[in-house]
Amino acid sequence: MQWETVIGLEIHAQLTTRSKIFSGASTAFGAAPNTQACQVDLALPGVLPVLNRGAVERAIKFGLAIGARLNRTNVFARKNYFYPDLPKGYQISQFELPIVEGGSIDIQVGGAVKTIRLTRAHLEEDAGKSLHEDFHGMSGIDLNRAGTPLLEIVSEPDMRSAKEAVAYAKALHTLVTWIGICDGNMQEGSFRMDANVSVRPKGQAEFGTRREIKNLNSFRFLEQAIDYEVRWQIERIEDGHEIQQATVLFDPDTGETRMMRTKEDAHDYRYFPDPDLLPVKLDETLIADTQAHMPELPQARQARYKTEFGLSTYDAASLTSSRAMADYFEAVATALPKPDPKLAANWVMGDLTAALNKVEMDLDDSPITAPLLAKLLARIQDGTLSGKLAKQVFEVMWGEGGEPDAIIEARGLKQMSDSGELEAIIDEVLAANAKLVEEYRAGKEKAFNALVGRVMQATRGKANPAQVNELLRARLAG
Repeated sequence: MQWETVIGLEIHAQLTTRSKIFSGASTAFGAAPNTQACQVDLALPGVLPVLNRGAVERAIKFGLAIGARLNRTNVFARKNYFYPDLPKGYQISQFELPIVEGGSIDIQVGGAVKTIRLTRAHLEEDAGKSLHEDFHGMSGIDLNRAGTPLLEIVSEPDMRSAKEAVAYAKALHTLVTWIGICDGNMQEGSFRMDANVSVRPKGQAEFGTRREIKNLNSFRFLEQAIDYEVRWQIERIEDGHEIQQATVLFDPDTGETRMMRTKEDAHDYRYFPDPDLLPVKLDETLIADTQAHMPELPQARQARYKTEFGLSTYDAASLTSSRAMADYFEAVATALPKPDPKLAANWVMGDLTAALNKVEMDLDDSPITAPLLAKLLARIQDGTLSGKLAKQVFEVMWGEGGEPDAIIEARGLKQMSDSGELEAIIDEVLAANAKLVEEYRAGKEKAFNALVGRVMQATRGKANPAQVNELLRARLAG
């Protein structure tokens, strides 16, 4: 039997407010346990929540970015369940009337574009954290995260493979960081993914029973977890067993999922409107102002890079993988003396990205700024540097700092372009390699390439390769 995978994702994006969603406590990461949990977060008797306007503004921004419907009236509800790190015994979330409904995001997998529909995005508070590894025979509770503002983004079950799920998660990650509502730091828990996975016989309209894989904090784990879960469910069904709806965890060490608990449905949480919070009324002026200040979105930039700069779909997509990279590339491209977006794109995606990845550095911390890289590429354009020499200058700029012109002068890296000087070297190379000359004249093109290599070696890589080719062919033809 052939099987079809059905996947929907629920992603929790921590919003970039400095204080929590219903209290003034700090959301900064890394504080000592329980030092950033105030009376409201601890649910002490008599305290009342007060909604953080910044969280609402960020949710509006997201809704506008995905073309969703913004519910002008949205309501907070209590989601009731017991867990040691949930001080109130319930979580304040949104249920029947979320702030954002609908919308979509386009993804690209295998060269094909697919639209993934979103069901909703709602505001909610985070729970605390249970610490099981630091205490022998018991667990610790850290409530610093309790009350941290989250936007839970729920997709429709439109994905049909782990690769599609990863492409969607990456696109969403790019979007929320691009518009500045989430820092996207997965190691710190700012962007966490839950995957609802089921399988069904191909051609069947009815969905299979789903299992939810909780708290995935890397795209690699997301793909591995889904692939394992799909195999497990298919084998289970083919062995004659039924799939039980459940919440499961992924173990990166074994590459397997394991059941945590049977899955609750919405009615199990006994949702009801929170009596301590009034319905949220969205002001049309606020929505219009947010719309007016929206940045150019990733897909719009991709389209512009293809039409305005003539870049390929691949290059445009790579350069818009983050807003920082897109801004950096555009700063380099527009600063070049002669327009050459492809040259700028190649260096940003190539040498710069490789250098950043090697030391696991963010683009914002790069020792080579966009204006500095533009100055380096300008020296390729005016013939001062060959591509090879430019790479040497780049390495010095990266490791030691400095301006390109100063490095070129101090290290004698200027490209040799004097025709008379090059012709003299070419004559010496031809005289010393009579056999290669004979082979070239006998029709062996490889011999010509070897001669070019000898000339470049004699000039210590400083000769202009195009000029060497031209002069060498002229000499050999004479």
